[in-house]
Amino acid sequence: MNKLIILTGPSCIGKSPLDKALKRFYPEVREKMQKLVLYNDRLPRPGEMEGADYYFRKRQQIESFRLDGNYIVMGVRGDLQALNLKELSAMLKKNNVFYEGNPYVAETLQTHPLLEDTPKISVFLSPLSIEEVKYFSAPNRNVRLPDFVTEIMRRKQLRRKTHQKIELSMPDLDDVEIRASSAYREMKMAWQFDYVIPNHDGEDSDNWELFYYPIGDARKTMLRFISLLEGEKPVGVEKWNENLLE
Repeated sequence: MNKLIILTGPSCIGKSPLDKALKRFYPEVREKMQKLVLYNDRLPRPGEMEGADYYFRKRQQIESFRLDGNYIVMGVRGDLQALNLKELSAMLKKNNVFYEGNPYVAETLQTHPLLEDTPKISVFLSPLSIEEVKYFSAPNRNVRLPDFVTEIMRRKQLRRKTHQKIELSMPDLDDVEIRASSAYREMKMAWQFDYVIPNHDGEDSDNWELFYYPIGDARKTMLRFISLLEGEKPVGVEKWNENLLE
């Protein structure tokens, strides 16, 4: 039976390079995962294509989908997005369907009552493992975990921008802060997903492509994700408790 495969986690955690690695090293698996395309009310960004990245529509039209039981409408970071349930059902009859993106859409896909009977595999990539969360949360460490996670993700975001040779403007820096400061809140959503893969090699890391083959956590994350798709339960994959992050 085909499944809805959900890959999520904070911005810059490594979702995109993981998808690229699947296409390069496991094309026979990735080609059976059809991308889930949502409706979005924002304007296309440079390089984005209608029907490939999103279905770009006016906000008023997407608002009207709320009256249609064939759609799930979601507010996502100021954008209004929607999922066509009939389209998803038709896609699942032919292939697995793949969503790679932010935790807010992923949470809806994982928990919405209209998708309760849809077979799923959901994976959250985390910048910290359970052991690390507990270690840094110990009172004697004097570490405030939300600030610690924000700093980790801020550095990842800035390194990614540096690798892209982008001259940072104030709006760029503001965007970095918004994304970095959201990471801890998004990690608190991780318990809702089937599996959590700790991954320290985010989008800023050379470990994904510099040596052609992924190394370090990049390689481990790729292999663990593939194992999950194959129905295995690899070592290093976690299931988080709702109360792990207070």
